[in-house]
Amino acid sequence: MKKDKQEVEEIKSNDEIQVNNEAEEQMETSSEPITETQKLEAEVAEAKDKYIRLYSEFENFRRRTAKEKIDTIMNATEGLMKELIPVMDDFERAQKSMETSEDLKAIKEGIDLIFHKFQKTLASKGLKPMESKDQTFDVELHECITQFAAGEDKKGTVIDEIEKGYYLNDKVIRYAKVVVGS
Repeated sequence: MKKDKQEVEEIKSNDEIQVNNEAEEQMETSSEPITETQKLEAEVAEAKDKYIRLYSEFENFRRRTAKEKIDTIMNATEGLMKELIPVMDDFERAQKSMETSEDLKAIKEGIDLIFHKFQKTLASKGLKPMESKDQTFDVELHECITQFAAGEDKKGTVIDEIEKGYYLNDKVIRYAKVVVGS
């Protein structure tokens, strides 16, 4: 960015020197004084040159920022993937262990540990599960799959949660699929 600004300044100063030199040459070569029209034509040519240079500089800036944006989008998930790789390794070890081990309790404990590690990794990236059961139905958070006859005290309340909803940094990224009392 600084480099670009320096280049623009150099171009501007070179242009001014060139225009001044051309004006001086015209004055020296012609015995006639420079007319107002010639001065205005020189100013218009200088303004046009500056405009063209500024426009091309803006186009370069636009292309460069578009490329940076694409790179950012392509690499946005890199951090999450790096944190999920150890969880994947744990799942692979658990899978190998299940093939040889017959101790169901140990396998269950191992899978529970991996699940908690997975939850902690996702929570560190801003993922938070939504609490829906026994809450008032809210169309901004819930997707009603079906309604179930319930007492007056359960009317408009989430009776059961079919699929959990999730927030990512306080933004709903998946609505909870629920059963609502009617």
